Amino acid sequence: MQPATFEDAVEAVSARDPRYHKDAYLFLRDALEFSVKGRKKSEGEPATHVSAAELLDAFRTLAVKEYGPMSRTVLEYWGVRDCQDVGAMVFRLVEEGIFGKTEDDTPAAFEGGFDFFEAFEAPYLPDAKKMSDRGDRTVQRGT
Repeated sequence: MQPATFEDAVEAVSARDPRYHKDAYLFLRDALEFSVKGRKKSEGEPATHVSAAELLDAFRTLAVKEYGPMSRTVLEYWGVRDCQDVGAMVFRLVEEGIFGKTEDDTPAAFEGGFDFFEAFEAPYLPDAKKMSDRGDRTVQRGT
């Protein structure tokens, strides 16, 4: 029997597999909607299918938009540490009958996605060149 709502599906999935926080599934749904809305704007037609690459791109973009430099921390708190985790969540929802898939959709499609450090932390690290351009501004005690 298929769950009545997305929230019911998340409850069922979380009861069987508690690795991912319920908020991670809600964020995943938001990323899917973000991807579909973005496609509608650019193509003018409703999306019928979102590929793993498109979903991962939306997931990354929305995380940075919503959580900025805290993205990786929030995602890790929810149990999402890499793109394979995103794929695992997608396929839990496919099994639950909430998300659909084509013959070409597989968990392996999420494996090569992006590096969480490069996506969520590296952009916020200080630029080494900028730091060296500032010169030696150390304060000497007693002078």
